[in-house]
Amino acid sequence: MSSNYVKGMKSKKWTPISISELQKLIELGISKMSIYEIDLWNKFLIKPTKWKEVFNGEEGNGFWVVAIFDNKVIWYNDIEEGFNISTYTKYGEIDEYCAEQDELQWTIKKIINATNLPK
Repeated sequence: MSSNYVKGMKSKKWTPISISELQKLIELGISKMSIYEIDLWNKFLIKPTKWKEVFNGEEGNGFWVVAIFDNKVIWYNDIEEGFNISTYTKYGEIDEYCAEQDELQWTIKKIINATNLPK
């Protein structure tokens, strides 16, 4: 037996996030950052670019990477609807799929905490 909700979910087709929708999420995240977090963000940000991810990124032609620092990227998982941090070994390819549903400012806080940067 299947509920109407489940039937409705199966009929909806997932579509990748547009660059304009992504930009709105970035701006929202920035509006919730401290001055220090914004300064850090400005050091890492790049023009949003689609990168490959082999496990779940094929259907949407990859995921939007929005920042690079060391061997890591901040990217938006539009399947799970959240920002994530993953490693990369080859530019243009995300090494690991993550399913965080973080807002951008939370991702920046994770970087600060993980790298022992001043808070």
